[in-house]
Parts: sequence; C-alpha cells; structure tokens
Amino acid sequence: MSTRNEQRAVARYRDGRIQRGTTADFSPLRESFHLTDEAGTHLVKITDLKAVFFVRDFAGNPAYDEKKGFLARQNHGKKVLVEFVDGETLFGYTLNYSSRGLGFFMFPGDPGSNNEKIFVVHTAAQTVKLSPLTGAFPTTPQT
Repeated sequence: MSTRNEQRAVARYRDGRIQRGTTADFSPLRESFHLTDEAGTHLVKITDLKAVFFVRDFAGNPAYDEKKGFLARQNHGKKVLVEFVDGETLFGYTLNYSSRGLGFFMFPGDPGSNNEKIFVVHTAAQTVKLSPLTGAFPTTPQT
C-alpha cells in the first residue's frame, strides 16, 4: 500500500531495462533515490537512467496510442522536444528547464498520456529543443 508521499514511478535505464515501483525520496537534486516494488527496495542511480516517468497507474491503457505533439493546452512554461540518444522522441512542456544539474522535469504533450510528469536525465538526451508556447515546433517528429 502506498503512502501519501509515495509516487508511482517507472525508471527507464539507458541500457533498456525498466523498473516499476513507488518512491518517496526522489529529488532532482540528488544522485540517487529508492524505488520499492514487490521484490523490495532498490537504490537507483540517476546517472544509470534515461528518464523517470511518474505515472497515473502501472497498467496504463495498452490500447491507447499516445499522440506525438503539443496537444495539451498550456498557459505557462515552454514547449520542449527531447530526442534521446536511443532515438526516442518526447514532446511536452517544461516550467523550469536548465542545462545544469542532473536533468529536468517535463509534462507530456498528450493530455491522455498515462505519464503525469517525466524527469529527463541530461546525459541520455541527444538534443533538447525549447520554444515559447506560441513557437512553431513541428507537431510530429521530422524523419
């Protein structure tokens, strides 16, 4: 049973591994956090990760096809397009992007996404493109 301070998180490692669990001590300022699953509590090092996805639920909706683009209505922050070293692309919005530190938070561009927010690890991102909310990013990735 999760407590009020625990968040459902999916740790996606740079090597492709995925670990699901809850965390009560994640901080973008710390180099590690604990993730608890049915097997126990594990120490997760941020530098080993691609991103941490904070999710509504672990099952999600397998039939849902997440849309790529800027579909959520935002009144603040900036549009952000993240291209990871492994080729995955994420669209979303960020309130506090900085190239300093371990990474930054973004919110998904698709309001129907199972992700509530995503912590992107800088070392796993090949490029990060920012635009004002009125900026003209393409709505889908360029191939």
